Amino acid sequence: MSLLEIEKLSLTIGDTPILRDVELSVAPGEVMGLVGESGSGKSITALTVMRLLPWAARATGHVTFDGIDILAASEDQMCALRGDDIGMVFQEPMTALNPVKTIGEQVAEGIRWHTRASRADAEDRARKMLDRVGLPAAQFPLSRYPHELSGGQRQRVVIAIACALKPKLLIADEPTTALDVVLQAQILDLLRDLVAENRMGLLLISHDLAVVTEMAERITILRHGEVMEAGDTARTLSEQLHPYTRQLAQASTHVPARPRTHAVGQDNPLLQVAKPLLQVDSVTRDYPGRRKSLLKRAAPIRAVDDVSFSIDPGQSVALVGRSGCGKSTLARMVLALDGPTSGTIRFRGQVITGKSEAELKPARRDMQVVFQDPYGSFDPRQKVEKLVGEPLHVLENKPTNTERREMVAKALHEVGLSPRDMDKYPHEFSGGQRQRLSIARAIITRPKLVVADEPVSALDVSIRAQILDLFAELNQKLGVAYLFITHDLTVARAITDQVMIMHDGKIVERGRTSEVLDHPQSEAAKALVAAAPDLHRAIARRLQEQG
Repeated sequence: MSLLEIEKLSLTIGDTPILRDVELSVAPGEVMGLVGESGSGKSITALTVMRLLPWAARATGHVTFDGIDILAASEDQMCALRGDDIGMVFQEPMTALNPVKTIGEQVAEGIRWHTRASRADAEDRARKMLDRVGLPAAQFPLSRYPHELSGGQRQRVVIAIACALKPKLLIADEPTTALDVVLQAQILDLLRDLVAENRMGLLLISHDLAVVTEMAERITILRHGEVMEAGDTARTLSEQLHPYTRQLAQASTHVPARPRTHAVGQDNPLLQVAKPLLQVDSVTRDYPGRRKSLLKRAAPIRAVDDVSFSIDPGQSVALVGRSGCGKSTLARMVLALDGPTSGTIRFRGQVITGKSEAELKPARRDMQVVFQDPYGSFDPRQKVEKLVGEPLHVLENKPTNTERREMVAKALHEVGLSPRDMDKYPHEFSGGQRQRLSIARAIITRPKLVVADEPVSALDVSIRAQILDLFAELNQKLGVAYLFITHDLTVARAITDQVMIMHDGKIVERGRTSEVLDHPQSEAAKALVAAAPDLHRAIARRLQEQG
C-alpha cells in the first residue's frame, strides 16, 4: 500500500495551468525521485502535498496521504500533519529559517508543538538531531543564529528541523544543493538511514540525476507540469526511451564545446591590463570569538589563513572546498565587501583593500558577483528590470531608459529568460530562474572579472549546461575572467583552467583542473573527489545490483 498516492493531479494558478494529470506514489520505506527542469512543477507538486499553495491556486484530482484526502482536509488536520507526519526540506535555507531565532529554538519548536515536550527535553532532542546532520555542539551551539552559519550549514539546520520528529513522509526539495560533496554524501547516508530505520517514505526532488540515481528506486520526470516518463530509476536513465530523458542525461554531464583559454584574441582589450588581473597576497581574516562573559571573549576565529593566489585576464579558476572552509569569506574580500585582517588584494594593479567606496568605483565597474542565495540577493519589492539593471549605475556613460531596457532584455535572453520577465517580481520565479536573474545581473556590464559563488547550484541540468556555455562564450569572446566558488567538481572540471582546494581557511592544493581532480595529492582533495557523485557510475552500480 502506498503512503502517498497522487492521481491525475492538475493545478492552475489563476488562468495559468501549472500541473496536468500528474501521477506518482511513494511507499513506506521507498525513495521516489522527482526530476525536471526549473519551472517544470516539481516544487509546486510538493507544496500541493503540504497544502501550502498560493491563494489563487486550484487543484483537482486526488492526493492521498496515509488514507487522508489531502485536498479535502481541514487546515487543523494539515497543521497536525505538517512537521509531524510530513516533513519538508525547502529549497532555499536562508528564507526557510527565522533570522531572529536561534537554530536550537527552530529545531526544538516543532518538537514542542507536536509532542508537548518540555523545553529541556525538546532542546536535548534538537541537539542530538543537529549532531546527526553534522553540526556538533562544540562548534555549533544551540544559541547560534542562521546568519552565523554558511549556506551549507544552514541547509543542515533545515534538514534537522524536517527530520526531528521522524516523519512518515519526508519531502526533500533540493536537500543537498548548498552542500559540499563530502557533506552531501553524509546527508544522503543520513536520509537512507532514516528511511530504513523508520520505514519513512522519501520524495526526493532534485536536478542532480547522479544523486537521484544513488538514492531513488523509482523516478518520475516532469516537464511543463506533465509526466514525461516514470519507472525504475536506473533503467529509465540508461534506456532513455523518451527524448526528454535523453536530453536531461546528456545535459547532466555537459562540458562546454567552446575551447577555454585565457590566451584570448590579440585585439582583446584585456591584454592591455597589467597581469595579473587579480592578485591576493597573504590574506588573513579573523572574526571575534563569541563572548563568554561581559568582560571576556573567546579566541578569534580564523576564517581565511594566509591565502595567496592570482588570476590572469581571461583565466577561469575554481575555488573548491567543503562548506564553511572560508570560500565565501575569501570571495567577499576579493569583492571589497569585507576587509582582510592582514594582507593585500590588488585588482588591475591597484590596491583595493582599505579604500573608500568612491575610490572603489572603477573596480566596481569591472568586477561583478553571482551570490549563492538567489532570493536573498534581490529586493523583493523591485521588478526584474531594475534588479538586473542595477549595476548599470556604475558605468561612466549611463544608458538612457530605452538603452537600459534593451541591455536588460539582452542579458535575460542570454541566460534563457524572456524580455517579458522584466516586469515581474522575484517571487514570481522558481529558485533556478532566480539564479538565472542573478547571472544576468552579473554579466550585464560585461565585467572583466566575475566572482561566482555557487553560480549553477540552483539550476537544473539543462539550464546549467546553457549557463556553462554562456560563461565559456563570454570567456572566449570578451576575455572575462572567473573565480568560481563551487563544491560541484563537475562544474569545476567543465569550465575552469585551474582549481584551488581550500580546507580550514588555507589553500592546500592548486594546479590544472584535470590534473588536480584526476590525481589529487592532499587529503582534502582526495575526500572531495571520492565523494563526488557520478551519473554513469551510479547507473552501472544500480543495474549490477538488479542483476
